[in-house]
Amino acid sequence: MSDVTRRKFLSAAASSTALVVLKPSGLFAAQKEFEILPSPSIGGSKSLMSALKNLKSTRSFSNKPLPQQVLSDLLWAAFGVNRPETGDRTAPSPMSSQEIEIYVVTVNGLFLYDARFHQLVQLSTEDIRSFCGTQGFVAHAPLNLIYVADFSKLGNKNNDKKMFYSAADTGFISQNVYLYCVAFGLGTVVRDWIDRPSLAAKINLREDQKIILAQSVGYPK
Repeated sequence: MSDVTRRKFLSAAASSTALVVLKPSGLFAAQKEFEILPSPSIGGSKSLMSALKNLKSTRSFSNKPLPQQVLSDLLWAAFGVNRPETGDRTAPSPMSSQEIEIYVVTVNGLFLYDARFHQLVQLSTEDIRSFCGTQGFVAHAPLNLIYVADFSKLGNKNNDKKMFYSAADTGFISQNVYLYCVAFGLGTVVRDWIDRPSLAAKINLREDQKIILAQSVGYPK
């Protein structure tokens, strides 16, 4: 299936939440199952100033799952494509490297967000929320986002510079999530308390992929 044909297919199926079998290329070539997210709904939120006024971290979550539309909108707000003609995103990155990958962890398993086609790539059906952080609430949050930097996308810069860029870019993305959450009645907290070696092994990261931070999301308890 060509990219043009695939884009037309995804556009027509944007409101579906079923798993479909496609033949992706590049990063997702080894994967077969995709969950197409609903098209992001733009508008209808609180004002930016109101969201900033009420912004805070939450560490106690209900186990109520997030509706599929909410997950779609949240991921698009975080680091989705907002300029389809160029592939540019809702958060900046140096030289448009887009080196941050968002791993999505729910009770239904482990997914990777493919912003190009606004879909989730299913990597596992195992519930690995307990590996996403060392604080007790993490295992019960309905959604955990793992921000992973792909250093291979940052060229020949030294590792200190790669880490600096990746940390800054993760900050931009996680702040987008904060703003979305406060605007739509969700709670969230960004976290560094992570057993990185255990989590990296669990999600099968390469040596040049580095876990930067994690972020829990859900309805406040």
